[in-house]
Amino acid sequence: MSENKLFSLAGRRALVTGASKGIGLAIARGLAVQGASIVLNGRDAGRLKEAQTQLAQEGIEAEISAFDVTDQEAVIASVKDIETRLGPIDILINNAGIQHRAPLDQFPRKDWDRLISTNLNSVFFVAQAVAQHMIPRQRGKIVNICSVQSELARPGIAPYTATKGAVKMLTKGMATDWARHNLQINGLAPGYFETEMNAALVADEKFSAWLRQRTPAARWGKVEELIGAAVFLSSDASSFVNGHILMVDGGITASV
Repeated sequence: MSENKLFSLAGRRALVTGASKGIGLAIARGLAVQGASIVLNGRDAGRLKEAQTQLAQEGIEAEISAFDVTDQEAVIASVKDIETRLGPIDILINNAGIQHRAPLDQFPRKDWDRLISTNLNSVFFVAQAVAQHMIPRQRGKIVNICSVQSELARPGIAPYTATKGAVKMLTKGMATDWARHNLQINGLAPGYFETEMNAALVADEKFSAWLRQRTPAARWGKVEELIGAAVFLSSDASSFVNGHILMVDGGITASV
């Protein structure tokens, strides 16, 4: 197989959750450039339409599918609709996620439940629904978006860290169960990236100075720098990679 075909996504369809902005939108754009047909997911149909329009202005066609990834029945119905209306889902990028910062001893139960529902339950719900279609076809790629917090903790975000650690182990469990069906399930773990979710931290010069000192690359990551890893994990280039967590973090987890 030539190098071009090895990384080509031509003829593949990718569903990207949480794709109306940030990391999800950047990855969707990157997969499309490599030839994939993309389906953008989010809860807000209006924001999805804006993302679709933005991509169209760049010459990229995208379908949209608005559903709540924390609602298992809605997930099952929407995945079935995509499969019926558009065709097989070959690639799933499980990206939907939220953050909530608060001292652990004062962390509200409702926010704990919301983090677990959005960051962990949704990964299971969407992956299971998609895998039920992939398994009979004996092929498929699932990329769960983990985090540097799948390995490291910081004050004020212990529940988020718990969800991302769980996504890491769920990814390994999915690979253990589904690799025999020629599904490759891996995790992509961003470090600190300039996104809307991190806007307050980016604007905090004290935190940014700490991050530059703590990270061997000495800077924040750009969302476009996640595309190569996402393409690799979505393509034939990773045909024997399973249950792996690929860190894209500027070296932060490699150093003390």
